[in-house]
Amino acid sequence: MIVRPGPLRAAAMLAAGFVAARVVYRILFHGADGAGTVLLPLPEVRLAPPFAHVVLLGPVTTDGLVDAAASALPIALAILAFGVLNSLVDLHRVFARASRRGPLRGVARALAIAWATLPSLADGARAVRFAQRLRGERGGVRLLLPLLQRTLERAGHVAAALELRGFAGRGLDGDCLAPVEARDVAAGFGGGDAAAAGIRLPSALTLEAGTLTLVSGATGSGKSTLLRAIAGLHTHTDGGWLAGTLRVVGHDRAAVPPRDLAQRVGVVLQHPREAFATERVRDEIGLALELRGVARVIVDARVAEVADRIGIRRLLDRPTRGLSAGEATLVAIAAAIVEHPILLLVDEPLADLDADARVRVARLLGSLAHEASMCVVVAEHRVAALAAVADDVLRIEDGTVHPVPAAEVAPQVADRSTEVAPRVAGRATEAAPRVSRDARAEPVLCARGITVTHRGTVAVAGADVDLRPGEIVALTGPNGAGKSSLLAALALPARGSDVVAEGRVALVPDASDDLFVYDTVAAECARADRHRSTRHASSRRRSLSDSGTGLRRPAAAAESHGASEVRTLSERGTSETKRNRGTREHLGTAARFAGFLGLDPDGPEVAERLARHPLDLSAGERRCLALAVQLATHPRVMLVDEPTRGLDPAARAVVWAALMSLADDGTAVLVASHEPEVAAHADSVLVMRDGVLTAAAPASAHPRVQGNQENRTPPSREARNPAGALAPTSGSPEFRTRPARPPASRPPLLPVAALVAANLVALGAFCWPLVATAVPSQAYAAVPIAALALAPLAVLVVIATLDGTVRSAHMLALLGTLAAIGAAVRIASTGVGGVEAVFVLLILAGRAFGARFGMLLGMASIALSTLVTGTFGPWTPFQMFACAWVGAGAGLLPRLRSRAGEIAMLAVYGIVASYVFGLLMNLWYWPFAVGYGTGISYDGSAPLAVNLSSFLLYSLVTSTLSWDTLRAVTTVIGLVVVGRPVLAALRRTKPLQPVRVLGSAPQSFSAAAAAADRRT
Repeated sequence: MIVRPGPLRAAAMLAAGFVAARVVYRILFHGADGAGTVLLPLPEVRLAPPFAHVVLLGPVTTDGLVDAAASALPIALAILAFGVLNSLVDLHRVFARASRRGPLRGVARALAIAWATLPSLADGARAVRFAQRLRGERGGVRLLLPLLQRTLERAGHVAAALELRGFAGRGLDGDCLAPVEARDVAAGFGGGDAAAAGIRLPSALTLEAGTLTLVSGATGSGKSTLLRAIAGLHTHTDGGWLAGTLRVVGHDRAAVPPRDLAQRVGVVLQHPREAFATERVRDEIGLALELRGVARVIVDARVAEVADRIGIRRLLDRPTRGLSAGEATLVAIAAAIVEHPILLLVDEPLADLDADARVRVARLLGSLAHEASMCVVVAEHRVAALAAVADDVLRIEDGTVHPVPAAEVAPQVADRSTEVAPRVAGRATEAAPRVSRDARAEPVLCARGITVTHRGTVAVAGADVDLRPGEIVALTGPNGAGKSSLLAALALPARGSDVVAEGRVALVPDASDDLFVYDTVAAECARADRHRSTRHASSRRRSLSDSGTGLRRPAAAAESHGASEVRTLSERGTSETKRNRGTREHLGTAARFAGFLGLDPDGPEVAERLARHPLDLSAGERRCLALAVQLATHPRVMLVDEPTRGLDPAARAVVWAALMSLADDGTAVLVASHEPEVAAHADSVLVMRDGVLTAAAPASAHPRVQGNQENRTPPSREARNPAGALAPTSGSPEFRTRPARPPASRPPLLPVAALVAANLVALGAFCWPLVATAVPSQAYAAVPIAALALAPLAVLVVIATLDGTVRSAHMLALLGTLAAIGAAVRIASTGVGGVEAVFVLLILAGRAFGARFGMLLGMASIALSTLVTGTFGPWTPFQMFACAWVGAGAGLLPRLRSRAGEIAMLAVYGIVASYVFGLLMNLWYWPFAVGYGTGISYDGSAPLAVNLSSFLLYSLVTSTLSWDTLRAVTTVIGLVVVGRPVLAALRRTKPLQPVRVLGSAPQSFSAAAAAADRRT
């Protein structure tokens, strides 16, 4: 048995605080007098009616203080007892075991997910803060939106992973001889034109066991849609439609959800690290078996067997959040094949890997197909590594899936991989002439001896970097070599670093989506322009000050000075570069973004993109937006981390054209990537391995195409929409027409009655001091004990009643991740003058997802926060109900069309909820807190009006005027500042009702699209 001292320390502090509070209450409300020595001869002050029975202060005696402290000891000892219990019992393991079976397994699983999510919240907060520092933004509430978006994205990945692992599934058998059979199949979102609505498969398509099928196509062409349609996610969780007949391992895919075929279909989605639902690699691999209730000894044996086959046994006891990209991909594959599936679907497994890891994963997938006789389907841009092991190739062009002979893929891939990035049509004609990249030119960035360590491990060891204007430098190396750490050290140098830069250094990080904090592209661009104006005015003031005092440092002196922070060198560079930069500085962020895409800034295509959410853009467009945002303040040095990861050649061309246009304007560009073809676009190459930086070859060995139009070809139109820009991701929420929801079915009468009864019992437990007067006098002493006993029973009834609402994997993941956020917010804010920032989340989540979800979220947030802090006690059920009612009440408010009106209504509700919450929490606790013998003590024989007036005075003095008021103010400020974008983010994540076009006979593509259009 392991004793955890943290909960015991917390309980000791709570017990001591309770004793001290009891003594203070006795002194304040005339309860510390007695026959002993008078310590403080305070005057007695009687209040006016209706509080005439209350006397304040009075003499304080020794025996009065001893009696006050002794009266608090029973409850203080109870607090200590709960602390001992919390220190001896690992409640997380209790939740994990409860999640396997039983009436509370849904909520228990949500709490287990929340526990696993808590560490990633800290990592996410650091990543978001880092991204905002790169934008030059200050910390504050603006960080909450990207953190929430990041966490909600993770919730979606976890939801899909749980669905695919068989959460609440039936465990159907499958047909090994028929992994995939498709007849006249079409799939998409919404309806309309066939090319825009989705994808269309060949009239007859069969994928056999023991084969590897490679799916290729441009970014946004529908590769993920095809895999998700075969997996069942497309129709059952994404809200898409499916026409024709698609049978997977012998079952109708449209009729059978993914969870029912989880034993026979293994799936590895994109970004596997985001979908991990457990803390340890061992638990992640065995999760599917755990969800089926398989005995632990069998689970351990199966996990060890699969780990040996994949070659990751050394990772079994590692935390999932500390894995590299290659390790995470291998763990995800192991988790997908732990049940020995018939069909394995893998979505872009090579996107995050270096060359060596790609070869290893390709060999593994080939052996699973040809040695383990699985039917393996892989969607991938980087098809060169898989062409040798692929038996069949499917290429998606213009929404249609075409079989392609495997022998034709490798030569085409080899040719395409060495292409130089073309410039977007229409951009080069407006570009300024190329800037001469003289190797003798003064560098705009000099860094010497850069060393970076992470938790005692050296990530970068004494790196020296020089960047010159108009130069593109490629920083290459395998995963984990230290490339990202070096870029971060150059962009935000630590104190004591020798980094000298002329002008601003900007960085587009690998996780560039963290840079976005608004819910429209237009708002992002406007914020960047405002930030540019602020920086320009500030730099102008500094320039005038420097010119008047002669504070300009010569370049040589600056290089030899070795200062501890970034210093601005004297202005230098050619007049041609200055003219180019002057032209660029007049561009707004939106116009620059349009230019990167080769679109007219005033055209309808750009206006349509500006109205979207940033995360609804395609991957290439999001990269270009991040570049445009970071360029708003006109940096002299642009650092970009993995700019083309996961992009097809056309999308890579857009990003590379944008980077080359920066170099054309005189900006120094440093690109970090593990892509082998990155050297073709660079003037020079640096190689990093194990934190050591070396030069790969002279600049002449890596020629770059000059800036004339003749040497560049426009991107392939296969990856472009009719407007001419990259097509958005087919699964993007912006391009899903939300289907009409069916009429809500009336819930069964018995669960509703149980839910109402449990809440009424809980309300009675809160109000026991006011209703006890109706109880016979001989039973007075039993009333508070009954209230304390009924509250946890009511909690169990409510959770058991609502547990069925989290049988959906999506709702389970949302509840778990939002509970983790709520617990983290509550832990950070509880006790700070009454601040309860968690109310903002409860109100917005209840508003977005409904009263039942709000009630469960309130209970789960309190349960998780007490689990983390070890402060579970008799008060916990009351806190759970009070917060549950706050979230549920928001879901019962009337619907409003006006966004401003909705936020105003929620703000008013937040004020009311804050005060009602304080009154309810005070009401049940008041008799215990004050004890007997004071002017405001509870008296079971007194009339209701006397007890009510005593309680109101107690509440007014102790919390209403202070804690409750500050809680109301905090809630209103939070709702006004972040309410609208957070509510929009929550609603974007709300699960869609699936729309399926089914029929006994196969339907044509146009008929299916028309039917889907009618239904939506």
